[in-house]
Amino acid sequence: MAPNRSNDAPPTTDQMRIRYGFYAILVGFVLVAAVTWVAIGNWKTASDVASVVGLITSLMGTVIGAFFGIQVGAQGKEQAEAARDKAETKANVALAAVPSDQINTVLEKLPD
Repeated sequence: MAPNRSNDAPPTTDQMRIRYGFYAILVGFVLVAAVTWVAIGNWKTASDVASVVGLITSLMGTVIGAFFGIQVGAQGKEQAEAARDKAETKANVALAAVPSDQINTVLEKLPD
């Protein structure tokens, strides 16, 4: 029996990255296999087949590499934002502990 998706939690960002990355790689392999099959059927010399297959594999490698590069960059951005939020929360807690008559003095001493 298939799980009921309406009761499941939505997929996390990492799960979506893995899923779309898998699909990108799968499509790339299928496309390269199809082009290779067609190239072998249409051209008889190895250099012609290698030229066509090389064109497609370099294109797919570039597209898939760019996809994963963007994903890694997005993950780094998320981690940096999480660290910033944590530091901001700590700063707010620390400022809450400062007596109200000294807040302006403390804020003036903080770097911009």
